[in-house]
Amino acid sequence: MPDLMVEHLSKQFGTAERPVFVLRNVSLQLSAGENAAIVGPSGSGKSTLLQIIGTLDQPSSGSVQLLGQEPHKFAEPDLARFRNRTLGFIFQDHYLLPQLTVLENVLIPALAEGKPSAEIVERAKNLLQRVGLGERLEHRPAELSGGERQRAGVARALLLKPALLLADEPTGNLDRASAKAVGDLLVELQQQERAMLLVVTHSLELAAKMQRQYELVDGKLQERQG
Repeated sequence: MPDLMVEHLSKQFGTAERPVFVLRNVSLQLSAGENAAIVGPSGSGKSTLLQIIGTLDQPSSGSVQLLGQEPHKFAEPDLARFRNRTLGFIFQDHYLLPQLTVLENVLIPALAEGKPSAEIVERAKNLLQRVGLGERLEHRPAELSGGERQRAGVARALLLKPALLLADEPTGNLDRASAKAVGDLLVELQQQERAMLLVVTHSLELAAKMQRQYELVDGKLQERQG
């Protein structure tokens, strides 16, 4: 059974008499170590789909199963704990806290569960080494380039060994060279960690790095033939 199963997912706004569908009967599956990209025009529902899979939004109908569980049925704080432990998020904006060092920023997911253990701190340092920031642990975000800040964001998303990485336009704010470097790094680490990776992007170059590509048009998801 796939580790991620999205089945007949729909999202609508408006009223019952005048519904506005953002997503219509969307289904997809991923297993450990697999990655996929979703492309489509602005406003097509790509980010909404990612937020629903990431348990940040609720579907109108359909289901999301992750590791055999349906997190949308969880109550808080169980959902928050599941999200923190099972999902890693990478956004277009890195969302690093300016007052913290790079290392402290990467440790943020662990802080939700108390003081980070020595093992977790060591993993954070190792991840920063792997993304090329091993010499920048004590730097503040303002001292990093855009590409470096995004690489720190990738390290942070991987800290707690999530089963699923969700990336929303992860290279959208970067120049072409930095975008290529971050895209390559993201896939490389995802494969090494045997995580699943689902990327929403306008970049066909980034999408082409993924094993499968989908297109979201008028709320419907269809697989692109490469």
